[in-house]
Formats: sequence, C-alpha cells, structure tokens
Amino acid sequence: MRWLLDGKRLKRFAFDREKFKNLVHYIIWSCPDKAKLGSVKIHKILWKSDTGSFLQRGEPITGAKYVKRQNGPTADALLPIRKELADDGAIKFWRDRKFAGDYAKDVYEALKPPPAKFLTAKERRVVDYWIKHICMEHTAASISEESHGYAWEIAAMGEELPMYAVLAERGREPEGDELAWAQDEARKRGYM
Repeated sequence: MRWLLDGKRLKRFAFDREKFKNLVHYIIWSCPDKAKLGSVKIHKILWKSDTGSFLQRGEPITGAKYVKRQNGPTADALLPIRKELADDGAIKFWRDRKFAGDYAKDVYEALKPPPAKFLTAKERRVVDYWIKHICMEHTAASISEESHGYAWEIAAMGEELPMYAVLAERGREPEGDELAWAQDEARKRGYM
C-alpha cells in the first residue's frame, strides 16, 4: 500500500495508471542515448522520479507500487504497461542477448511522441533530471547499487517499499559547503 505520513495518520496514494503509462513512454522517448536505456534504468528513473516528487511536494508523480528486488526498487506495473504501449504502436522493445558479454538487456524504441502536458512543470523537471542523470551517467549496475538505500535495505525481498521510507534516508541536515552543494543540486533537479 502507498502511504504518506500525514501528522499522526498514514494516507494512501492512488495509482494513476494512465500517468504511469505516459511516463514510461516519455522516458523511452526522452533518453538522450537509446543504447543506454533498458528496463533496469527505466525502473530506477520511475523510482527516483516518484520519490523525488514525494520529497519535494509530498506526493509521488504516479503513485506506483515499488517492491524490493535484487537490483533495487522495481514497479511491477512496468511489464504490462510496456506491452500495452507496444500494442498501441507507441513503442517497440526486444531482448538483446548479446549485450555486454553474456548479459541480456531489454532495448526500447519510441515510435511516436508521448502525450503532451501530462506532467506539471515541476514534475517534468524532476523526471528530466533523472532521465539525463541515469541514462547518461550510470550503467545498469551502478544505478542499481545506488538505489540500494536504507529504505531498500530494511525491506524483505519482494516487499513493498512505502514511499515514506525514503524519509529515513535523509540523514542529518547539511551545513556550510554541504548546504550550498545541496541547494545547488536541489535547483538542478527542480526541487527548488
């Protein structure tokens, strides 16, 4: 269940399936280097975008359910959504079995642009930051490792990661140069 700590009570987040579908399509369309995008990175962009929005606005973008898997948080909704997008003629995907030696990778291609204006300006800034950061600055292995934060560590394999669990990862407040760096990063990610 998706919950938000709201005073002393917890509030559920509704899953916006259509927004999730549009967001998956948008990620595939927007990745600057299509060769660097696979399912692992899509899951991480979705997780980081939803948790980033939650930290910024108090609510995720899609309300998707994320669970602990070996390579980090994943959204079980991704597999049926990508099939639906392919059936709609919006994307195509296939399994590249010769990727990086013995490893196989899902490869994606957007065949038409995603719907316009399904994200707010703040949501788009958060998503665009994570698309660029994850697609261009990480491998699937490095972003998986980075997504193994405290919320992931304390959950059992296959257990849902409640959105509010990311609050436990915030740690202490930054000071001095750390604070300036944190504010700069928050501006880059569209949080400020």
